[in-house]
Amino acid sequence: MNRLQGKTAIVVGAGSIGPGWGNGKATAVTFAREGAQVFCVDRNAKAAEETANIITGEGGKAVAFAADAVRSSDIEAMVAACLKAFGRIDVLDNNVGIAEVGSVVEVAEADWDRVFAINLKSAYLAMKHVIPVMVQQGGGSIINISSIASIRHLGVSYVTYATTKAAMNQMTRTTAVEFAPQRVRVNAILPGLMKTPMVEHSAGLAASYAKGDIEAMWRRRDAQVPMGHMGEAWDVANAALFLASDESRYVTGIELVVDGGITLKVN
Repeated sequence: MNRLQGKTAIVVGAGSIGPGWGNGKATAVTFAREGAQVFCVDRNAKAAEETANIITGEGGKAVAFAADAVRSSDIEAMVAACLKAFGRIDVLDNNVGIAEVGSVVEVAEADWDRVFAINLKSAYLAMKHVIPVMVQQGGGSIINISSIASIRHLGVSYVTYATTKAAMNQMTRTTAVEFAPQRVRVNAILPGLMKTPMVEHSAGLAASYAKGDIEAMWRRRDAQVPMGHMGEAWDVANAALFLASDESRYVTGIELVVDGGITLKVN
């Protein structure tokens, strides 16, 4: 349908931690299939290249770029390289995050700082360096990937993940208000329980759900959802597509929940 025809999108976290489709990878490919030029960014250069190669193999336009999203110098270089390659930045999708288990009593201070850097500082840095470009262009769309863990306790003790995502929601709201006059829209997507490589490779989550049994974890997570199954990366990607497109031109500062109804439950 070419819903993003003529747009350039940066997807930070466009690779996947393992085989299959993570949210960032699926989003990058979805954007390209809808006509966008996609700048695929990941700390893992091979993962970024894999996503970019899928896009170019389908006839789309993509460039892979390796960057550590918590380093300001890397993000500055990312923006400069995207502008050199494509000349503009219309969409920024912040899709970097990790989930570490542990309560406030259990989590180590170093892990607290690390999760805050990866989950929150990364989005702050990307917006800090991309928004001036969007303002100069006359507007743009920023999509921050949060989580329903930011608004609900899901039965897993991961205070760092929940807290960083809650802070991301508020950063999204305040930034949306501040830059609305410059036509820069800022929204958040709150995925629910997803079946993605990140979840599969999280030993802490598997241990919390099913003593390390991945298949048992999948079954337990499916059972938690009113629809009867977890979501997939494509569900997040399609939500991001709407927020990236001009169809959402009057939408800013929202938290778009994509969760199969789980946050509607009492327990």
